[in-house]
Amino acid sequence: MKVSVTKKLVIDASVTLAWFFPDEATSYTDSLLDLLASGSEAVVPAIWPFEVTNALLTAERRKRVTTAQLSGMLKRLTELPISVEPIIVNRAFEQILSLARAKLLTSYDAAYLELALRESLPLATLDEQLRKAARISGVSLMRS
Repeated sequence: MKVSVTKKLVIDASVTLAWFFPDEATSYTDSLLDLLASGSEAVVPAIWPFEVTNALLTAERRKRVTTAQLSGMLKRLTELPISVEPIIVNRAFEQILSLARAKLLTSYDAAYLELALRESLPLATLDEQLRKAARISGVSLMRS
């Protein structure tokens, strides 16, 4: 399945991690990766690299991937057109916290939603609670 064409989007860690684990990949996540490979760009909040590396480290510790595989995964990720937004402390303490409270999200998920709202970008996520909060907030979701 193809996702709708866009030049820039927000992706979360759930989508990113699915690219590396065949049992988590879907036609939706594969299409998003293809979209990035064909010229679209993604922007992510500052929490994204920590979420991704933590999940990959956990996979390594559980023997789901080797150290060499993990290194290769991270190298491939750095080659994708993904820019990481710098952290603005006041934004985290004010807008993101407020959004997390209002939408019953973790502050991590609220960071993705806040970025999509602020930049008027579509959001790509596998997280159903985040998808619901995005719909309620008027954020476009990347569809398959």
